[in-house]
Amino acid sequence: MTGINKIEIAKDNFTHRTTCRVCGSEKLHKFLSLGPTPLANSFLRENQLEAVEPYYPLDVYFCSNCYLVQLLDVVSPEVLFKEYAYVTGASKPMQAHFTGLVEDVIQNFKISEDGLIVDIGSNDGTLLQCFSKLGLQTLGIEPASNIARLAEAKGFRTVNEFFSEKCAVKIHEEHGNADVILATNVFAHTDDLEGFVRGIKYLLADNGTFVIEVPYLLNLLNNLEFDTIYHEHLSYFAVYPLIYLFRKFNMEVVPVHGGSIRVFVQKAAKQQSQRVTALLLIEQEAKLDSLKTYTKFGEEVYSLKEKLVKLLKALKNEGVRITGYGATAKGNTLLNYCKIGTDILDYISDTTPFKQGCYTPGMHIPVFPEEEFHEDPPDYSLLLAWNYANEILQKERKYRQNGGKFILPIPEPKVI
Repeated sequence: MTGINKIEIAKDNFTHRTTCRVCGSEKLHKFLSLGPTPLANSFLRENQLEAVEPYYPLDVYFCSNCYLVQLLDVVSPEVLFKEYAYVTGASKPMQAHFTGLVEDVIQNFKISEDGLIVDIGSNDGTLLQCFSKLGLQTLGIEPASNIARLAEAKGFRTVNEFFSEKCAVKIHEEHGNADVILATNVFAHTDDLEGFVRGIKYLLADNGTFVIEVPYLLNLLNNLEFDTIYHEHLSYFAVYPLIYLFRKFNMEVVPVHGGSIRVFVQKAAKQQSQRVTALLLIEQEAKLDSLKTYTKFGEEVYSLKEKLVKLLKALKNEGVRITGYGATAKGNTLLNYCKIGTDILDYISDTTPFKQGCYTPGMHIPVFPEEEFHEDPPDYSLLLAWNYANEILQKERKYRQNGGKFILPIPEPKVI
């Protein structure tokens, strides 16, 4: 467990909610505590390793009124997002995913020739680029100053601030209504969901479409994806809480699909689609409205932790070298919860330039470029970017052919 300094719970820059952010209920039940943890994307430089590192509570709650799963300890967005380590363009799978998203939007929804496409949390403009290639007007909204500068350097108009009602009014005054507004892996980061939706409704054209992509709660539960829980992700959505939220604003969820659910929302209230009805039935059968479901999940997460740590220690006792593959935010949740440090992992390899030469938050494992992995391959590598397992296994087939093995941590620790 080497690498960790004294844990100090932060006293500033976070607040604790006492009500559900969708329905306002106080019927909130804690079912999982991942312990005090540092921010998952707060990678450290070597000269920061001896400094006191702020830790924040990472506890998960279930609302028994609207069934939203959520964090109640809210770290200031200024702390989380004003300087950001994740760059969308560094991920080839994400680029392919965005291409499919754009095709989906173009095929299913009407966009006028001079229509505006707004991407909230636009990062380096990777998604905007897909729309721009089709000759459409685009505008990005990106709060991280370092990332917004990257997008601007690529030629994408970018508003460097957090989306809000005030931001929506300003954009509307300058650009008019938007035919499509997208928030991919952003909506779940928002504490003030009602204010966010009011801004969307103001900016969106009457026949426009709001597109959300969020990880699906049912997958998180079924696959024990506890490592996708970290301070940036405030809400863990099923379909029912989304319907509950948008109907408060006379907006309707229309067809939904995908593992990371893609939700289309429109102003005009329409009859609920068969796809939405089918998903609600699946959620009901999975008992997503029952606290017992979440209590059981919490117990299974603890069991997974015990199994993974036991496997890694057994391998280290055999004298093998183990590294990590992918310096992901989810990986940092896993490493800190399981207390996996440099006594287990020599280093973590990653393709993101911002992270290379840094150390992971909490456990202080060094991050190297992937060339290190190829030039001096370890015996085993813990696959922290397990959501891209198929692509990584294909990419690293030579490593495996030469005897290298990956350790898949979730949903059941195993060597592949």
